[in-house]
Order: sequence, then C-alpha cells, then structure tokens
Amino acid sequence: MNFFSSIFLSIASFFGFSQPEVQPEPVPMVEEASEQSRNLSLSGEDGEAQATESQANNLSQGSEVSDSTSKAPATLNIQTMIVAGGCFWCVEADLEKVPGVIGVVSGYSGGNADKPTYQNYGSGGHREVVEVTYNANQVSFEDILIVTMKTTDPTDDNGTFGDRGDKYSSAFYYENSQQKKIIEDLIREVDENGPYDKPLAIDVETKATFWPAEDYHQDYYKGTLTKLRYQFYRTASGRSAFIEKYWGVNDHSPELSWRNEPSTSNNQTYMWSNYVKPSEEELKSQLDEQAFKVTQKEGTERAGTSPLDKIWEDGIYVDILSGEPLYSSKDKFDSGTGWPSFVRPITPNALTEHEDKKFFTTRTETRSAIADNHIGHVFNDGPADRGGLRYCMNGVALNFVPKAEMEAKGYGDFLQYL
Repeated sequence: MNFFSSIFLSIASFFGFSQPEVQPEPVPMVEEASEQSRNLSLSGEDGEAQATESQANNLSQGSEVSDSTSKAPATLNIQTMIVAGGCFWCVEADLEKVPGVIGVVSGYSGGNADKPTYQNYGSGGHREVVEVTYNANQVSFEDILIVTMKTTDPTDDNGTFGDRGDKYSSAFYYENSQQKKIIEDLIREVDENGPYDKPLAIDVETKATFWPAEDYHQDYYKGTLTKLRYQFYRTASGRSAFIEKYWGVNDHSPELSWRNEPSTSNNQTYMWSNYVKPSEEELKSQLDEQAFKVTQKEGTERAGTSPLDKIWEDGIYVDILSGEPLYSSKDKFDSGTGWPSFVRPITPNALTEHEDKKFFTTRTETRSAIADNHIGHVFNDGPADRGGLRYCMNGVALNFVPKAEMEAKGYGDFLQYL
C-alpha cells in the first residue's frame, strides 16, 4: 500500500489538501463481533433502473420477497478464520460484503514477534491478514477461501500488485487436518480448472496468533478521506482490473463456474451450441417490433408488461432466439420492479457482461453468451442473503420452458438446476 498511498498524498498535496489526522470509524474486535452476533436479529430508468429506495433497502437486507422464494433465517454457528490476500484494506472490504460474514478485522499474523505494528510487522515475519468472523451455517470455510482467492492475485508469490514482499503475499491458514485438506483440494482444483495463466502461489500455513492492526486501518474503505485513498489505491494498483479480467465485474461470489456446468457426456452438442445469428432483416421478420427493439437495439420493455414477471412455475428461461438456457425458476424472486428478476444466471457462463454508459450513468449490461442478444442489466440491490445481485430482465427477450416439458424439448440436463 505504501507506494500508491505516497502517490495519492502527492496528488492531494498538489491540490491543497494536507494529510489530516485519520479518524476512522470504530471497529469492534473479535470479542465484540461475537457479542453482536449473539444479539443479531436474523429475522428506473429505462425499465431496468434500480428499485425504489424502500424496495432496495428491503432487498439489501434480505427481506422476504415471495412465499415461493423466501429462505428461513440461518441459525448462528460462529467461527473465525484467517486469510491473507495482500493489502488488508482490500481483503477486508471484499469479505465484509459476503452474506454470512459477521465481521472482518485487519491485522498481522504468521511471524515470531509479539505485538507487531504497521512499522515493524514485516521485519518480524508477519503478513498483512484479516480475521473473519462468520456464521458457518450460512457461509462455509471454503466459501471464504474462494472469495479471497477471486479478489486478489493468488498467483504472485512475492506480493500482490504494487505491494512487494512476502508480507503482502497470499496465504490460507488452517486449524486442523480437515481445513488443511479443504485448502489443498481447492488449490489443486483451481490449478486444474481455473482461469489463471499461472499456478496458484498461495501459502498454506497453520493458524497462528492474530494481532489486530491499528484502529486507523480498520474499515479503511469507509472513511471520508480514506475511502478516496482506498479507491485510488485499488484502481491504480491494478487490483480491480486483474479481478475483472479473470472473474468479471460482479463475480465476487464463492461459486466456481466449472462446478456448475451441466453434464455433457459423450461430448454432447446442444441444439443451441452452433447457433448462428440471422441477418437483421431476417430477425425483423422473426421477432415482433418490441422483441427486436429490446434484443437487437438494447431497448427496454415497459414495466409490468411481461407475463413472465408473474410466473412462479418450475422451469427455465431461455433466449428467445437461440433457445440457450439463461435462468432457473429456483433463482427467480419478486423484486417489485415489474421486470422478471433473478439472483444469478443458470450457469456462470450463460451470460456475458458489458459496461453500459448510456443515460448518463454506468451500468452492467447482460447479453446471452451464444446468441449475443441484449437481455437486461445486473444491479447490486438484490436479496443480501442470496448473493446481493439483481439480474433485471426483459421478458420479451426470454421464453419460459416448464419443467414438465424440459426433457422433451432437449433440456433434460438442466433439470438439476431447478
């Protein structure tokens, strides 16, 4: 962090800002987080704009959205673990957004010196780490490992991005043989199936004493001035670009795409696998005016006009042209916006995501991966207990295939997603 923080301070000084005394928001230590958890109550624009403020608040807090999709609150099973992924400001910020995580504290671990500080932790053999307090009935030990891996560069054995040295390298810590096996199996699996160009270089170490970092390092990404420094650091270091390259803009989930791919024994080719998009003139003759405008010209249907928004029958939603599966009824929820909404695509590779800067704002557009049709947008105001995303779709871009018809229509392999 030192290199990019220095650049930021130089820029700030040039524009007349002096470095103020950092006044961070208070951060509870692990004992306080556990006490909080014991008292925790577990109880637009263009048609795909954000939900109303009250709807967004309800969704972000994981409120019930419909009788058919609500989940029972998870009971508490409080656990702690330690992970390292370079700059602890960034690791803390990413992990605090994971549903089931109760608190994250930045600190130091792994060395042989007592009471390390930010000035001497490296010389004492410590790393920048975070201690995660989580509800193991809602999020698993492996889930947190995966999110940590996906939000850093786990292939660099000598630091991360602009921060060099072992004190900034990635490490997973275990307390018992079972946790060690989970870590080793995950590393092996990612090396075999993952997107990286190099093998993982994550150190696997026994969990050691955790030393909390100074108060001003806690919740660094939330402070008034420190928020700006954090955002500058994260972008300038290359961290954001690296994550987007390998996992996409919004994929900070504990899911791994290859685990969700349908069985394709005997190299089966699906009817949509070799789809070739017709000419624009042919598409105009195949689609009604609204469907053509939405899928080919990035238009948006009017809220509340799609019958698919009110369908709660088991089945899948497929691209209107190619027939490729895009969503499962299991992942559908009532967002209250008037457009069919889902918490995730049926498989991680079903959609492609693209930056959309129309209408004086930046959004994330979704398109079908094979037919390359505009389907909708994805927002960050979905149900918190289901990943926090809202895939807001245009019904005219989709066809619904009921469960009873899936086998006969060639979708038998996708019954597993219902």
